[in-house]
Amino acid sequence: MPMMMGAAADPTAKRKSRAKIYGFRTFLGPGCPTAFFYGAFRDNVRRFVQECSDVEEWSIAGMPTWCTLLVEEQTGAVVPLYIVEECVRFSPRPFCDYCRCAGWSHHWVSKRRYHVIIPSDEDWDKPLHPEAFHCPTHLLHGLVHCNGFGHLLVLNGRAAGSHFLSGRDLMDFFDRLCTALRVRAMSVEDVSRRRSLDLRLLLGVAYGEPWFARWGYRFATGSFGVTEVAYSRSLHLLASLPVKSLSPDRASSPRPHVLRRIAAVYRRISGKPLLTVRELLRYMLEMKHRDPPPVLPPPPSPGPVRIRKRPYRNFDEVVAEIPSRWPSRRLRFAAEVIVEALREKEGGKMTRQEVRDAARLTIGDTGLLDYVIKWLGDSAVGGHVIRRVPHPTTRVLEFSLEEAPMPLEEDEEEAEVNHYHYPSQREVEKDVASLYWALVEGQQDAVRTVLDCKHWVKCWGLGDESDDRLRFVVGWKPRGWEMEELTRRPLPPGEVVVVEPHASVGELLADVERAMRDTYCFLEKFEAEEVEGLEGEEWDPVLVCGAESGASVWVRGRGADMECELRYEGGADTWAVGCACGARDDDGERMVACDACDVWHHTRCVGIEDDDPVPPMFLCAPCGNGLLHESEVLDDVPV
Repeated sequence: MPMMMGAAADPTAKRKSRAKIYGFRTFLGPGCPTAFFYGAFRDNVRRFVQECSDVEEWSIAGMPTWCTLLVEEQTGAVVPLYIVEECVRFSPRPFCDYCRCAGWSHHWVSKRRYHVIIPSDEDWDKPLHPEAFHCPTHLLHGLVHCNGFGHLLVLNGRAAGSHFLSGRDLMDFFDRLCTALRVRAMSVEDVSRRRSLDLRLLLGVAYGEPWFARWGYRFATGSFGVTEVAYSRSLHLLASLPVKSLSPDRASSPRPHVLRRIAAVYRRISGKPLLTVRELLRYMLEMKHRDPPPVLPPPPSPGPVRIRKRPYRNFDEVVAEIPSRWPSRRLRFAAEVIVEALREKEGGKMTRQEVRDAARLTIGDTGLLDYVIKWLGDSAVGGHVIRRVPHPTTRVLEFSLEEAPMPLEEDEEEAEVNHYHYPSQREVEKDVASLYWALVEGQQDAVRTVLDCKHWVKCWGLGDESDDRLRFVVGWKPRGWEMEELTRRPLPPGEVVVVEPHASVGELLADVERAMRDTYCFLEKFEAEEVEGLEGEEWDPVLVCGAESGASVWVRGRGADMECELRYEGGADTWAVGCACGARDDDGERMVACDACDVWHHTRCVGIEDDDPVPPMFLCAPCGNGLLHESEVLDDVPV
């Protein structure tokens, strides 16, 4: 059972001193005394474990481990937060596959990684397992390199079995932690599913963005060469589709009837048109947050009620059919003026003469007004229907407005709907799945494009407006011969360096040297010599040397270990990606290398199914065609 406040053993009981306990929902939030860390992440995380955590008497495979206890305020459950420091030099996997898939394979290898872990409920009163780095059942697992770039690896809430914390609670906490410790960027691979439905497609179509976008995560890189423009275009296409377009043409398929029933039911409940896939899907997803009507009136007669089309026509259709000496745009404008006059009328009813007089304030052509009024009855204009009925006593024609909330499509005219049945949550989920799979079957290309975009990233600024300290992003600039030793990869982002406002150029140079040595493996013996872009002597203040807080500067020096294998997070080997889909870098998808040219290709793009093994001998199309051409030439050579 999960540990409850005052009901279970304290995991810190064996320590000499009891740990501090913080509120889960308020820790590192506004007003929290420990919320302000002003340095770079590599310094902030050390200060965090010193001030807010206790060192465990045990460690994971010799790695220092700290624990912070957090109380979930609503239930009183005590949640352990573990911070584990992993030394990259002694790690069995020193290179970071997550950086490679996030597009950060050109980053320098950091000396330390910090694992942020909240175990599953049943493990809260147990020591952290030695295999904790590879456990998919954690509620939360984030990895942050000491240079401030990290990856959210695991996030499990109530849907995964937690009794106390939802996914949103965990994400709120992790985002506060990253913000407080001044993480620079955090990537996540969104492969979350719910009952076999991919949430990045479901929520993307319904809300225009994935679930993680609520915390500021944005498109990072697409698999199979998909660009952000292609992703946005496909998402817009799926969201704007009319619901009726998802019905297959096969008469034997039950899906047209199911989709007509779904559309009609939720239109009746909402009182809104819900014409596009986004409108219908969003309403269904939000229904779980709504309470059903307390009392439903009994149906007037047993059995389903057939929905017939409302007795009105769109005024544009009327304009297209009637003969007129006025252009259609003037007819539509006159109709809109009349609708506005009816909307402003108290009571909502006007005689023909009153309508004519009100419209003349805007339109002086009385012939045009008389002609439009003649054809305007029982027509829809701008979401309103103009009704023309005689007064029950005077028999004088009166015009009035009513909303047109439910313009039914032709194929829904005979749809059978029970007016008085409010669907349960399980029925709503079933209807969402039906709409989802209709979308997948009907728009395979656009759906595949959206599903191929799973890498998202959130970037934090330097936050140099929070105080008067000076913050710089300092990059190492290799000399000529050093540049020749480096592979053809772009230089990674620089390191964050924080100095006091009165710091001198020499002090900045010393802090840069310490940061480089402390952060990166192959710069462990680096000696900074000059900062490029600052004009001044060693002891001149930085502020008077032409640099402002937040600027990016470069440092030159010596001592970089060009023989060090731990240089790039993507590994020491350079391998080429030249897939037909346009991808030029590893995106984490399954690949195969050509045995002739050593160029990597996606197995999906070369026709190898995901369930099929990679053939022992593989030739890409150019190499295969070249070999075939060469064999044909040899066959023509006389022996």
